Amino acid sequence: MFFDNYNLHQKAKIRSTLLWDYNPDRINWQDIRVVVVQRVIERGRPDDFYALLNLYGLEGVKDAVKQIAYLNAKDLSFVCSVFNLKKEDLKCYTKQQSTIQHWNS
Repeated sequence: MFFDNYNLHQKAKIRSTLLWDYNPDRINWQDIRVVVVQRVIERGRPDDFYALLNLYGLEGVKDAVKQIAYLNAKDLSFVCSVFNLKKEDLKCYTKQQSTIQHWNS
């Protein structure tokens, strides 16, 4: 895994700009876990990933990734590779497959 040494980065914090629509003083990190994971995957820097893994643990992040409703193809491939997941286990992939695509070209 790319972030095997995340335990060495205990001081890493998730940038507040990733959660621009939440009040930082009132965030319940467990309630918005899927949102936090999605934002870090889409826009995060290495320190954001370290903080994410320290906050939720490897299994907690994997579970949240499986619940994300939408990821673009690049991010979907990234999470499958980094977290050793099958795309068929991800909600965003199965939801995409069941959506009728118009004007495929």
